[in-house]
Amino acid sequence: MTVGDVLVRRSTRARRVSIRVSASKGIVVTVPFWASFKSGLAFLALNREWVMATVLRQQKKLAQSDAATGIAGMDEAERAAEVERLRAEAKAWLPGRLRELADRYGFTVGKVFIKHNKSNWGSCSVRGNINLNLNLMRLPEDLRNYVMLHELAHLRHANHGPQFHALLDALCTDCTGRSARDLEKDIRKYRLI
Repeated sequence: MTVGDVLVRRSTRARRVSIRVSASKGIVVTVPFWASFKSGLAFLALNREWVMATVLRQQKKLAQSDAATGIAGMDEAERAAEVERLRAEAKAWLPGRLRELADRYGFTVGKVFIKHNKSNWGSCSVRGNINLNLNLMRLPEDLRNYVMLHELAHLRHANHGPQFHALLDALCTDCTGRSARDLEKDIRKYRLI
């Protein structure tokens, strides 16, 4: 079995050769600016077994996620239609629910945007605007609430420090009856489409 396509790139910030295996970005070998691409490929060859095991593990996880969320076997047209269906559903439900949670816990929210991001479930700007991913509609309600509470907590703590985590855990426990850590573990079972 081959490892597939590999991107080898130079970085001025890298201090050593590294390998990242990502379901969305594939295999990326990063070499320091002073190193050769050949050294990156040699490092990849030395770590081939680990790379292959990681690729297989990610493929299995994606297949399980796709099967669990009903997107397995969809072609591009079907996925596009599903995205538009999710967008309409998200616009109708998510902003209202976010504002309910904000009122319940004393947060002031700016604008709410529904996005189709490939890398996050939500984000919060310094202006108090919140972006929510339309893929949230594919999640169970407790995980949707978790993401919204996470972004609301960022309105008070713009980082992921101890105060942020203490607030998020208190919000999650009150709202869902589950800890933030448990919810975070569960959300990793899902992927963005």
